[in-house]
Amino acid sequence: MGRTNDFSVKSWVETPANSDFPLQNLPFGVISVNGETVNASRIGDTAINLNALHTKGFFSGINLPEGVFNNDTLNAFIKLNKAVWSAVRARLFDLFSEGNTEINDADKSAILSPLANCEEKLPVFVGDYTDFYSSKEHATNVGTMFRDPANALLPNWLHIPVGYHGRASSIITTNQSVHRPLGQTKPSEEEPPVFGPSRLVDFELEMAFITSEGKALGQRISTAEAEDYIFGLVVFNDWSARDIQKWEYVPLGPFLAKNFASSISPWIVTLEALEPFRCAGPDQSEPKILPYLEFAGDKSYDIHLQAGIEPEGKEETVVSNSNFKYMYWSMVQQLAHHTVNGCNINAGDMMGSGTISGPTPSSYGSMLEIAWRGTKPVQMNDGSERKFIQDNDTVIMRGFCEKDGNRLGFGEVRTKLLPALEF
Repeated sequence: MGRTNDFSVKSWVETPANSDFPLQNLPFGVISVNGETVNASRIGDTAINLNALHTKGFFSGINLPEGVFNNDTLNAFIKLNKAVWSAVRARLFDLFSEGNTEINDADKSAILSPLANCEEKLPVFVGDYTDFYSSKEHATNVGTMFRDPANALLPNWLHIPVGYHGRASSIITTNQSVHRPLGQTKPSEEEPPVFGPSRLVDFELEMAFITSEGKALGQRISTAEAEDYIFGLVVFNDWSARDIQKWEYVPLGPFLAKNFASSISPWIVTLEALEPFRCAGPDQSEPKILPYLEFAGDKSYDIHLQAGIEPEGKEETVVSNSNFKYMYWSMVQQLAHHTVNGCNINAGDMMGSGTISGPTPSSYGSMLEIAWRGTKPVQMNDGSERKFIQDNDTVIMRGFCEKDGNRLGFGEVRTKLLPALEF
């Protein structure tokens, strides 16, 4: 761990108690403020205009291209290397540490803005998006529901990080609503398929990592190198239409059931910020994994994850408390497997973890599991019940780390499900 992980250092920027965004976080995002869209960081509820800092010379000595932060995505910055990301973060840590007076009052007005006066934007242009299926508990639950419980996991699952290529164009960020999707479903074995709105819209509680520029086509990234190509993480809601998915997924997997929307939190938290919360993942000794998936050290992170449902005008009900550490296949294994055949990655590519479920019903990461295919309706705080997501419900997801009284997190991603559009 480096000095930017020292939680004894406070910021001169006002930071609410138990904020997800103390000085030790310094995530990266994109904001619109005063008619300008720029790259940003934040401390507490205050946004930091990185473009203003750069133009005023506060990053002198760091090899940053002119105008790198004057963009409506972070892709240009992410395309730079890990040493540059770290240097920028370290400079921010120094500038905003208690006692630092380099930024005068006149500059503060251009550099700092209350987040309430800003619009949080999608932080990256996602060129390619891959979704993995890497939670053993989730895969076991789904396999138990739809196949023989004694053979819930498919034969390849403990040997390979299973994944599929998703749709990048429909990735959105917080406070962007989505409409209930339309598609084909098959009500029963005896009836023909019908067309209409999905009846079984679900969330999937996930995280996703954002990649930097990778190697040339044909070269692979090993597990030992993988963290050098991971810019950071976001909380990820991979919306799913279960009834559409059931009818369409054989033989090539989900299509309309998932391509209508995926929601990510707006602030990308770096691996450097998460370093104090690194931990070991599940045991992978039986069966033994292949050498190219082996790694040294702890490659998981203790990140608490939460999903809630907020009916329109009503109080939120938290329906899941899970943790990123439950992931069987780690990010470094996912990236190593993704590139082992020479597949190249680009700055801004996104890799979803797959639904993250824990060992108990309270930690399941989807309504499919929480309500167990609709057989165990979930009681809401307003007295209503949910088997799946209803029109005008808002799904809220959060991620945060806590250790030794210190907290750091991702904030929220909120998405309202609107009624289906007329066809």
